[in-house]
Amino acid sequence: MPQGKKYRAAVATYDVESTFEAAAAIAKVKSMASAKFDETVELAVRLGLDPRKADQAVRGTVALPAGTGKNVRVAVFAAGEAAQAAREAGADLVGTDDLAADIEKGNMNFDIAIATPDLMPMVGKLGRALGPRGLMPNPKTGTVTNDVAKAVSEFKGGKVEYRTDRYGNVQVPIGKASFSEADLERNFSAVIEELQRARPSSAKGRYIKKISLSSTMGPGVKVDVNNY
Repeated sequence: MPQGKKYRAAVATYDVESTFEAAAAIAKVKSMASAKFDETVELAVRLGLDPRKADQAVRGTVALPAGTGKNVRVAVFAAGEAAQAAREAGADLVGTDDLAADIEKGNMNFDIAIATPDLMPMVGKLGRALGPRGLMPNPKTGTVTNDVAKAVSEFKGGKVEYRTDRYGNVQVPIGKASFSEADLERNFSAVIEELQRARPSSAKGRYIKKISLSSTMGPGVKVDVNNY
């Protein structure tokens, strides 16, 4: 993708191969976020593991203490009292067969899908639609649960999912460029601490190999990994 003038100007302000302490990297990313919209700040971490091995695939959720700055749209597969509880908790879409039918038509205007365990046989049939978008409910991420109200509240309040890709990378949004440096640091630390907690026992050698931060339209800034 062609790089714009603002991107090139931002790159010219620092050595892209240099590493920074987390606080300095966050400050640099904020200073280079010059788009007309409130850019998302993205954290990317390269982990020293082989995600092709089942016991080294890292996946879960982390609650960002300062939130995401995003209006998260949540869809819930639930019936009866659970459906009512989901609606009261602020779910944007709630249903069973009707919700499944909409998804099969390609209507997926949501960021998170949650389901009660009893409806997973039905939800599982939507794998071809939900799976490629990372929207399939999973017990490991707390999106298959009987307490749908709690799950809705948590994801609306700043809980985000993370998972390794096939190269061992994890990418997590940690807020908006408009956030204070302190809030972005809090969210950054929460994600790093969670990834360290989730380290598979079979992972050998250096676990956190690379860390970088960037805004939606800005260049990446490398974080010194020696402290992690």
